[in-house]
Amino acid sequence: MAIEFGIRAWAACAPALQSPEAWQAWSLAPWLPEGSDLPALAAMAPMLRRRVNAIGRAALHPAYDTLPPDESPAKPAAPAAPAVFASRHGDTRRAFDMLSELAAGEPLSPTAFGLSVHNAIGALFTIDRGDASNLQAVAAGRDTVETAAFEACALLADGADEVLLVCYDAPLPEAYAEFADEPGCLFGWAWRIGKPRPGEPVFRLDIDHVREAADPDTAHPVLPHALDVLRFMLIGDAELRHRGERAVWRWQRHG
Repeated sequence: MAIEFGIRAWAACAPALQSPEAWQAWSLAPWLPEGSDLPALAAMAPMLRRRVNAIGRAALHPAYDTLPPDESPAKPAAPAAPAVFASRHGDTRRAFDMLSELAAGEPLSPTAFGLSVHNAIGALFTIDRGDASNLQAVAAGRDTVETAAFEACALLADGADEVLLVCYDAPLPEAYAEFADEPGCLFGWAWRIGKPRPGEPVFRLDIDHVREAADPDTAHPVLPHALDVLRFMLIGDAELRHRGERAVWRWQRHG
């Protein structure tokens, strides 16, 4: 089974990497972003913006930046495009802080709990824009980006003209570091995708083969996989392979 799509617009955000030019230069000589210094989320209404922490800013900056040119941040076009927000770990820092408070016998904040759930960042985006279109939140381990791309293309197949795909993550808290299987950093990127059109590159994703349970994992990645996928798109490579938890995925670019 394979999916194909075109990318109408893209944007990305990480510490020291906010402009398209900076990301294009990064794609030629990639490095792992460090820190959590991101610009204020000026596109969002102040009452909602105060609820957004660093991982939320990393996800939402590119989401706003990929809106169609004729659509203002506060007034979505009718109908607005559905969205898929994807993150391996979500807002683990906020959840870990709440678990620490619970262990110390302190009361939990209902607001903090509401903002820690996996669809909270995408929900703030839709609330800010008065957008009632389909929103999905995806977490699928090492297959998160690929699963999200399939979800987005399923929405295209269901009749959507375009779909917003947002992938983001942040380093795990130190207490969980032993479970990490790839480098961690704060980042977010967004693609506004549609069905392939003549004259634009076509991106194809399929399963090269299903992994055997005994398949060894010998790779030592330099970047989180989601950033490898972004680099593949930016640099124009013909193919990228990824060893997921249950499958080996193949990304291809044509045209």
